[in-house]
Amino acid sequence: MTMGNRDRRADILDDDPFRNQRSKPRIHRVHQHVDNEGTLHYETSSPLGDAMLKFLGREMWEKPKHHTGRLWHFSDVEKQHLRLAMGAFTLALGFMAANGIWGISYFGFSTWVVKLLLAMPVMFIAIGPAFLFHEIGHKLVAKKNGCWAEFRADPKGLQFGVGIAFFLGFLFMAPGAVMVAGLVTRRQNGHIAVAGPLTNLGLFLIGIPLWGLILGLTGAHEHLAASSREVFERIYLMDGALNWKAMLADAGFFWLGANLFLGLFNMLPLGPLDGLKVKDWNEPAFFAVLLIFAIPVFTMFTGVWSPITVLDTVASPLSAMIR
Repeated sequence: MTMGNRDRRADILDDDPFRNQRSKPRIHRVHQHVDNEGTLHYETSSPLGDAMLKFLGREMWEKPKHHTGRLWHFSDVEKQHLRLAMGAFTLALGFMAANGIWGISYFGFSTWVVKLLLAMPVMFIAIGPAFLFHEIGHKLVAKKNGCWAEFRADPKGLQFGVGIAFFLGFLFMAPGAVMVAGLVTRRQNGHIAVAGPLTNLGLFLIGIPLWGLILGLTGAHEHLAASSREVFERIYLMDGALNWKAMLADAGFFWLGANLFLGLFNMLPLGPLDGLKVKDWNEPAFFAVLLIFAIPVFTMFTGVWSPITVLDTVASPLSAMIR
């Protein structure tokens, strides 16, 4: 019985056990190793190849450069996409605040229109930064790691979100995402992903003293709603008078709640969400950040605490000092 000849390309992966080990393989082996960050490296050098590269002046070759431009640079296309996403996002939030099309029967058409129009600036101030700075967080860390990174809106996601908010009265929207191009390690990819939720955490923590100060100085803390349900039911224009203090109070309420919820939602280890990338990088870090958001959100919904009481606790002493 005769044996077939071994394909020499197999030498790339392993040695031929039937060949004299003292003879040199005709094809140089490809060696690989995984570094501490989980990146797979291949080594394909050979004495002849190294000599040729040295002859060609490899030591003088210019090393690959990371991003060297301004971190806060936004292209005209990116600005256009951000405006589109923010506009559609604000409209959808306005529909949500007005309980969608079902709010017409509850408030009456004219009152519903007024509530929609006045709720939009409140939502823009309160929730717009949660979305905007979340994406900017991804962008800055990606550029810091040498990548090209720009936000791109998703037109279908925007249309779907606005439609859901209009017909059903709740928000479920994928406005878009930061597109990243460049070679990064698993660790760097995890840092880019976790930057968005951590930005929301920072906005939540900053929002407590910030909105406490605003509400305390203006006296708007006295117009904090008695419950979250009242926030969605009250009207900002009554008898021709604009209740701007109630608008400020509700903006503070939504600022705290939105940043917690957005951070938690994005930390879910599903599909294109940030949580899956963070979990792939470092599971302890993933669970730590997930719990940082999950605990306050769960306790908020179970009535242990409320953004309303937190803001009132901070604002009331400031208001008393002014008086």
